[in-house]
Amino acid sequence: MELNTSNKNNKKTAVINGSHFSDLSGFYEEIYQVLMKNEDWKVGTLDGFEGEIIWKDSQKSKEDLGLETTKVFYENKIKQGKPFNINLAQEKLDDLIAGNGQTLFEILIEIIESHKNITLVLN
Repeated sequence: MELNTSNKNNKKTAVINGSHFSDLSGFYEEIYQVLMKNEDWKVGTLDGFEGEIIWKDSQKSKEDLGLETTKVFYENKIKQGKPFNINLAQEKLDDLIAGNGQTLFEILIEIIESHKNITLVLN
């Protein structure tokens, strides 16, 4: 995990490594360690980050956070029930099984890419 600050417009480059984790909680820990390592405050979103995120070993993450892991993710939400929206989780699971839903990896990519101040590079 690395975070480099370049002098150009105060933009940063963060490197997360897919070989450091194999599940969703591991992803969150990796991204937290990379983005918040030298900060004295905590953040729950990427809104304060401006720069480039390089995702090394992204192919491993694509497999680790793929179809099977995503199915288990939604199945666990359905089993647990409240506070989760069971109907939404079931709908997402049904879409996934039908080949129309997104995997956790795809969801994470979409979330990162939705931030206009962040450039995502998959390696």
